[in-house]
Amino acid sequence: MTTNTPSSEVLRYTAFSSSPDGGNPAGVVLDATALDDSDMLAIAADLGYSESAFLTPPPEGLDGQEGRAYSIRYFSPKAEVPFCGHATIATAVALAERTGPGKLVFATRAGIVPVEVAEEDGTLRATLTSVEPHTEDIADADLAEALAALDWPATDLDPAFPPRIAFAGARHLVLAAATRARLADLAYDFARLEALMHRLDLTTVQLVWRESATVFHVRDPFPVGGVVEDPATGAAAAAFGAYVRELGLVAGDAVLTLHQGEDLGRPGELTVTLRAGDPRVRVSGAGARIG
Repeated sequence: MTTNTPSSEVLRYTAFSSSPDGGNPAGVVLDATALDDSDMLAIAADLGYSESAFLTPPPEGLDGQEGRAYSIRYFSPKAEVPFCGHATIATAVALAERTGPGKLVFATRAGIVPVEVAEEDGTLRATLTSVEPHTEDIADADLAEALAALDWPATDLDPAFPPRIAFAGARHLVLAAATRARLADLAYDFARLEALMHRLDLTTVQLVWRESATVFHVRDPFPVGGVVEDPATGAAAAAFGAYVRELGLVAGDAVLTLHQGEDLGRPGELTVTLRAGDPRVRVSGAGARIG
């Protein structure tokens, strides 16, 4: 798909997988200077991916090498979102294929997000560094409504992981399932969950199950974006990293592996790195062009 301007060609990349059949697809427009908001929303809706990314020249004063610093915006099929991890990874891989691996800087609506791309055994991997994260409590009534929309009894939650809203560029409600079977069985009330998420300004609901000390399986309902489920969610992975660190569920220095997309037939792997003394969260993954 292209618009009337050749420079605004729409590319398709997947993030958090080295295979086009895995991970989370994203639309990528490397030069969106000729597009307005309605154009970007129309492209995102036409693609139907959970998000698409649009690059324009960097704001004045953004620190970064020429040709490696950009403003970036993200649109779901329904609306603009402040930050999207998988579309950032996809965009970084697309740029690295053209200008080589190295450091990039993106000015997002949520803040400045540095990304570094490296080549490992012929595969490009990108690592984004989140804005400073935080977590907050969720009201009992709002939690009850979320569980009702998901059709999850409260007894199906893992008591070791208290429900919280976590932010690392976008807001996500973190809910932990007590079993892998509970996580696999996802059939929710789309309109009911969407209404709650709009009221709480949530981007996704991060559903997790802990396989081991540092390995998790995750799923992300995304009705506010017009998508039943996001196949691999970098922004939620960053928020989850902040959540487990703040609650003392992992060490201050930790590398976590998140498996996502298996239940959708699009397996992806996200690496979340926490560093003692640095509140930010790093999320890494491979990327590949689709088609």
